[in-house]
Amino acid sequence: MALTQRLEFRQSQSLVMTPQLMQAIKLLQLSNLDLSAFVEEELERNPLLERASDGPEPVRGEPQPEGAEFSGTDEAGGFEDGAGEHSGTMNGATEGFEAGQEEWLNRDLGSRAEIEQTLDTPLDNLFSEEPAEAAARSAQDAAPTAYTEWGGGASNDDSYNLEAFVAAEVTLASHLAEQLAVAFAAPMQRMIGQYLIDLVDEAGYLPPDLGQAAERLGASPADVEAVLATLQTFDPPGVCARNLSECLATQLREQNRYDPAMQALVEHLDLLAKRDIGNLRKLCGVDDDDLAEMIGEIRRLDPKPGLKFGSARMQTVVPDVYVRPGPDGGWHVELNSDTLPKVLVNQVYYSELSKTIRKDGDKSYFTDCLQNATWLVRALDQRARTILKVATEIVRQQDGFFTQGVAHLRPLNLKAVADAIQMHESTVSRVTANKYMATNRGIFELKYFFTASIASADGGEAHSAEAVRHHIRQLIDGENPAAILSDDSIVERLRDAGIDIARRTVAKYREAMRIPSSVQRRRDKQSMLGNALSAPSVSDRSRDTAPA
Repeated sequence: MALTQRLEFRQSQSLVMTPQLMQAIKLLQLSNLDLSAFVEEELERNPLLERASDGPEPVRGEPQPEGAEFSGTDEAGGFEDGAGEHSGTMNGATEGFEAGQEEWLNRDLGSRAEIEQTLDTPLDNLFSEEPAEAAARSAQDAAPTAYTEWGGGASNDDSYNLEAFVAAEVTLASHLAEQLAVAFAAPMQRMIGQYLIDLVDEAGYLPPDLGQAAERLGASPADVEAVLATLQTFDPPGVCARNLSECLATQLREQNRYDPAMQALVEHLDLLAKRDIGNLRKLCGVDDDDLAEMIGEIRRLDPKPGLKFGSARMQTVVPDVYVRPGPDGGWHVELNSDTLPKVLVNQVYYSELSKTIRKDGDKSYFTDCLQNATWLVRALDQRARTILKVATEIVRQQDGFFTQGVAHLRPLNLKAVADAIQMHESTVSRVTANKYMATNRGIFELKYFFTASIASADGGEAHSAEAVRHHIRQLIDGENPAAILSDDSIVERLRDAGIDIARRTVAKYREAMRIPSSVQRRRDKQSMLGNALSAPSVSDRSRDTAPA
């Protein structure tokens, strides 16, 4: 085959990702917090962007309008007509007082001798103060008289912030460092202790292997172990442990309850997790009552002592969409206006700049700023409309969930919603990412309503995977302790309810919901039942042995 060169014209269509389109796609998948941060950056970068609430500061003493729509000339004129008489009277009185005050200040009082002759006493006797009064007055003058002098701001100021008076939270690292400075005097020990404190996680645990710490610090493992033994005596009890057994053992030593039987129990926590009471009773060498008391003491200990200090605050989920029952029996869907950034393009500022700018570089810069600001406002508006459209369709598709609960959640995928609102699946996927909906049944992520479908046993309508998980949890919660349901038994009951599901799917859903197996549930429920039955007998025995 011969290779030749030739010129050829070809016409084709292709989708070009413009910067504006890329920006709109990026905004679509941002959460409300990320969107607020992005808009704040744009407000700092673009001089033509401003918040919708920004405006001239109102003059103090004037009546404040309730909203922007009430700031017209008609309302202002009506207020001025109604208050004209009172304002004129006050202005006249004020002008008369100021004229008299100015005349008194400009009056010539004469020399010192003339003033003393007029007052019939020396000037030193007029404003004399006792020493105690003078000291009190100076102290009063020196003391702060307003909140602003203490650094907090006056109470009638808009910038007054009560959080300025809140003390900072004590972190676990700082709490341990304060005790470290008292416990050790040698610099080497303090250095090892501070290095170990830096390795402590938020739960209060150290890594299991501290051999690298000794190598990095150039210290012997014995020195590291000696410092570690002292650190484990710090407050809170159980801190600086390398595993759960060591943490519980440290707390039991603090309570003087770490005897050989308790030591055997702490060293075999895996058997305690499996509820293997028989082997634990043999290892500890105690009877059932003593073992139950020991297990109760273990449960009262704190497995994560470090969480008491400086724990991270949980961020409250702010919904993007509200769903409320309508008066006609339907559902009213609306956006949360508090999460929508309100920005405007300052056209007045741009027109003023256009008259004064002469350099071509400055003109192109402000032209780009105007274009970017306009596109950002349009993208934010389009994002809000798209979220509302997708949320409305989700509510329409999942009407049974809002009316009757999780058991009536229908199978739903992105394509069904995309076809209904005539959008692409990728757009719906971006809209439902990191967005939340507040309903009468709680706050849910939009992706929660998209679940896989499970075929019906009788060939009817398919079931939602979330509804099937809810059904499995209900069966397990209502099972008889004497007849624990296995996965095969759950499959049979689901098929009787018209749900065709495999055993491995039931096991997968059960593990995803963190529900133990049937063997573990049998041990747990039998142990709980045994404790409930033994409680009256213990009280009766204590009542029988009580002195008469």
